[in-house]
Amino acid sequence: MYIERTVDLNVLLRKKSYFLLGPRQTGKTSLVRHTMKNVRVYDLLDSSTFLTLSRNPGRIGEELTDENQIAVIDEIQRLPELLNEVHRLIEAKGIRFLLTGSSARKLRGGGVNLLGGRARTQNLHPLTYPELKDRFDLLKVIKRGLVPSIYFSDDPRADLKAYAGAYLQQEIVAEGATRNVTAFSRFLRVAALCNATIVNFTNVANDAQVARTTVYEYFEILKDTLILYELPSWKMTAKRKPLVSSKYYFFDVGIVAALQERAFHPGTREFGEAFETYLMHELKSYSSYVTGEGLSHWRSSSGIEVDFIIGDHTAVEAKAKENLSRNDIKALLMLAEERLLKNYICVSLEPRTRKIGEIVILPYRTFLEALWGGEYAP
Repeated sequence: MYIERTVDLNVLLRKKSYFLLGPRQTGKTSLVRHTMKNVRVYDLLDSSTFLTLSRNPGRIGEELTDENQIAVIDEIQRLPELLNEVHRLIEAKGIRFLLTGSSARKLRGGGVNLLGGRARTQNLHPLTYPELKDRFDLLKVIKRGLVPSIYFSDDPRADLKAYAGAYLQQEIVAEGATRNVTAFSRFLRVAALCNATIVNFTNVANDAQVARTTVYEYFEILKDTLILYELPSWKMTAKRKPLVSSKYYFFDVGIVAALQERAFHPGTREFGEAFETYLMHELKSYSSYVTGEGLSHWRSSSGIEVDFIIGDHTAVEAKAKENLSRNDIKALLMLAEERLLKNYICVSLEPRTRKIGEIVILPYRTFLEALWGGEYAP
């Protein structure tokens, strides 16, 4: 089954080359195959292609003719030296390249040619609400996540477990990011338990039995391999002093469940955190695909917290409850007192829209349709 994706590669490549980056199995190769059928593709996961181009990067220039105005190099991080040849061909022949990868780590390594602004970057995320359409099921999302092959799997638990194992072996070991896989594995589970929180790095170091400096390095690895997103703090409030610490979210709620080794059941605190993580995914995807706006969170020094701030205009709180009280939206009410934002929204499991003061309580589907419909665009 192929799901039509929001990203249109043919539109992207009309005038410019692009890096298409996303975690493994988010659908980069499938997207290329379904939308760019008449384009030359160099798959660096294919051993013969990898060996040929590693020995002679100029082979690409010998094979591409004037008829090949667009070419694809899949998994470019496996052979970043090719970027010198890509750079030359962009300049000499005007070829537009799509360069896909599951990690930005090696591409940002010392001495790697990042094409000097000649290529833009587009991230590809797991499936989104508008891409799934009538196949969307919130409980299924929370249980399986939105990695395409796992969402539609007949054995999602096994596939999630395999994904976590494959990630350790293929992304971390293959890139040489760390030699101590056992320590990294311990850290990864501890980090997953810190999902959707402000992280205390000292506590993570103690729990994972690694040095604090190593924890910082490991978090950078997760960010570089696109497994983890850092959500910075929003600092615009004047009445209540904001904290400056970031929150961290894994890219997919199903992967979080697999790493935490537990299920998320409705009505529990863990389900609420999973719902928040899913909402972060939709907001991050919408920003990446449509507006490019920054996302942040707000938390005062006294512990009052709002989950998400879109740009400088919309506050969003996630509550996985079917019947909200005024206490559930007290952080939004306090933030609204400063009158700094246009919208104050609580996304919930309630069946109908209602309003308390400046706060609009929305069913999650209503919010998602409004979000992707552009109602919260700048």
